[in-house]
Amino acid sequence: QVQLVESGGGLVQPGGSLRLSCAASGSIFSISIANMGWYRQAPGKQRELVAFIASGGSTNYTDSVKGRFTISRDNAKNTVYLQMNRLKPEDTAVYYCKASVITPIRRDDYWGRGTQVTVSS
Repeated sequence: QVQLVESGGGLVQPGGSLRLSCAASGSIFSISIANMGWYRQAPGKQRELVAFIASGGSTNYTDSVKGRFTISRDNAKNTVYLQMNRLKPEDTAVYYCKASVITPIRRDDYWGRGTQVTVSS
């Protein structure tokens, strides 16, 4: 069974920074073979993809966070990070980590339980 555990959320003032971590565990699971994503869901809104890093290392971001957020991975630690700088109140949400393992015959998605990020003065 694959488990994803997010950490690093909290309360921060506008303009501040946070670094989220997503630690993966499982008997044979390695994030090196997975596409990893950070999603967020604000109250009353749909969950949205914030940042994505493919197993090969390419990255993509939603427009609202480009230039402020950076996704990275440490395969040796089986951990994905989201560095968030110049935070804005509209970044307030629960942030979730997702791992997708895609093979020619199946796709498996795994989600963490989320970590709350609140940007407020």
